[in-house]
Amino acid sequence: MGAANKRDIGYWFPDNDEKFKGIDSKLLLKEVCKIIRQAGYEISNIDCTICLQKPKIKDYIPKMCEVLSKVMDTDSDNVSIKATTEEKLGFTGREEGIACYATCLIYSGLK
Repeated sequence: MGAANKRDIGYWFPDNDEKFKGIDSKLLLKEVCKIIRQAGYEISNIDCTICLQKPKIKDYIPKMCEVLSKVMDTDSDNVSIKATTEEKLGFTGREEGIACYATCLIYSGLK
């Protein structure tokens, strides 16, 4: 959203708005892609790293890439998902939570 100068995610989907409570995040992602495209941009590629000690998710990554590419209406080759354990360091290593870092490259499709 920031790269397209469309503010932050909380502007579009405030966490205190009841209509978003319990909503499937894939619906929000689909809407984000719509906003990006309406601004004249297209998705080039997505790189995502999921940090968690357990469970091991490598067997789920191909399906996750497939689902995300369909939601974002982009080729599955444009979606990279990796997982790391962080070697028992920090809150993820202590199994207190999961972190995810994602970068999406967009390019001007219309401007």
